Amino acid sequence: MEQQERSKMLGTMPMGRLVTKVSVPIMVSMLVQALYNVVDGIFVARYSPDALTAVSLAFPIQLLMIAVATGLGVGINSLISRKLGQKRPDEARDAARCGMLLELGGFVLFLLFGLFGSRSFFHLFTPDAELQRMAGDYLSIVTIFSFGLFLSISFERMMQATGNTMLSMTTQLTGAVINIILDPIMIFGLLGTPQMGVAGAAAATVIGQIGGMLLGFVLNQLKNHELKVVWRGFHPEASVFKSILAVGFPSIIMQSISSFMNVLMNLILIGFGNTAVSVLGVYFKLQSFVFMPVFGLSNGLVAIVGYNYGARLRQRVYDAIRVAVKLAVAIMAVGTLAFLLIPETLLGLFEAEGASDLTAIGVVALRTISSHFILAAVGITLSTVFQAIGKGFYSLLMSMCRQLIVLLPAAWILSRLGGLNAVWWCFPVAEAVSLALCLVLFRKVDVRMLRPLGQEEA
Repeated sequence: MEQQERSKMLGTMPMGRLVTKVSVPIMVSMLVQALYNVVDGIFVARYSPDALTAVSLAFPIQLLMIAVATGLGVGINSLISRKLGQKRPDEARDAARCGMLLELGGFVLFLLFGLFGSRSFFHLFTPDAELQRMAGDYLSIVTIFSFGLFLSISFERMMQATGNTMLSMTTQLTGAVINIILDPIMIFGLLGTPQMGVAGAAAATVIGQIGGMLLGFVLNQLKNHELKVVWRGFHPEASVFKSILAVGFPSIIMQSISSFMNVLMNLILIGFGNTAVSVLGVYFKLQSFVFMPVFGLSNGLVAIVGYNYGARLRQRVYDAIRVAVKLAVAIMAVGTLAFLLIPETLLGLFEAEGASDLTAIGVVALRTISSHFILAAVGITLSTVFQAIGKGFYSLLMSMCRQLIVLLPAAWILSRLGGLNAVWWCFPVAEAVSLALCLVLFRKVDVRMLRPLGQEEA
């Protein structure tokens, strides 16, 4: 897309059309991402209940890896969008190339962890040697070969920042479809392949990520002319890395808190048995099917708000926020109804044959936790606005409140006072407090940064 066409779209297209045009492809691709996470869990659960517990124990580190990759991606997207909005295409290309280097640095960190720490990590949770082995096999594969994840996100964010969300969707769909096809083949040993169990699920995941990475590189080079990667004459500057990290690092910390929260929640829940840990793992897989489209909407919103904020188009920033909040609330409302009305059906997908403990515990969990979904829709959208205008630290404060400062103490206290069923109320409590903080911070941003913007000009 040429710069003039991009400016016409992001700067002048009616906001209702623009938000859907930019965000819907990302939402669809992230919905498919959520789908293959769910499918992954279904196949693993069919292999054995212990396999599902093993993958659930590995999930926090996987979350941490995704947090680093996508957090850096938020910084890349935000900086590129602002530079393009300011009509500085050369600086936008420098931001893209520096972003790729940062993503490769993230991969190296997890490569080292996969080689030297992935197997000993699970001694914290269980003395069961077989459970440790399965979880270690899964985690070592997804970390050592995580370069596909990190680089695929680089190319996706580069295409999203220039409005090429259909191309970004194509790369994500490709990785998801590869994973879904390979999962049953590699887990159960179909079509003449060896039966690999949880290691097969991990292998299918990384092969899908590498496939998405390769396609993302090709599409970016051929179709995304504004950010075509050319290394000749490139001189990385510390100021560019700093600008990306100013937004990306708080996003990494914000999402990493989710990983830390998951580890400590597992430590609390393991006292109620392995099934309680599996229920939490299943919840996160199911809730991703609701939250991922909202995160896709937010990813599109970063480019829209970032561009119009850089172009000082105040009313268009307000319009983008208004449209995004309405869409996010609608998505979360559908998810809430599903969790309230058909929890048995959802949990039954992950129930091993002849067992019923997971559904019995999970029904209460899903119905309780889903009461905070609509509150989360508003909080996620406004948090995205903070990131798009360079106030990523505010998003960090919200996330710390939601997942660390309030949620974990509430979970521990409720586990002592009311047992397992009471623990799940920590999620709604934490979300309500987080949203209150979010509204205070947004008013501060509105007064100091949004209202002073100039009147709209073509």
